[in-house]
Amino acid sequence: MTTRTFRITVRGVFDGLTPEQHAELRSRAAGHDILFAAFTPEGHLSYDLSARAVFTFRYQDTGEAEEDILDATERAESAARGWLDERGYGYKNLRSQAEDLSQAPLGKRQRRAAREV
Repeated sequence: MTTRTFRITVRGVFDGLTPEQHAELRSRAAGHDILFAAFTPEGHLSYDLSARAVFTFRYQDTGEAEEDILDATERAESAARGWLDERGYGYKNLRSQAEDLSQAPLGKRQRRAAREV
């Protein structure tokens, strides 16, 4: 079997943050800038509180079968909840979207390389 790579995006909205929590998030905002967003096994958080109270976690996971994407999505949601709960950050509207990269359409360069083989 081949290993499949999954990209899972978990989005939500910060809710009921205290002034201290808000200040803490703002002080760490540079490390969570969307410009540095990446899909990683441990997850990458990005947000911009000056624009909106939304956040996005990006996770990368693997599996061997198509159905493994469901478990990967559950692990990502659980990790995001854990990170938020551990810090006492309130949140709402948590939702996720997952993509199996083996099912993703080929890009222009990939199509060209496939024709050359």
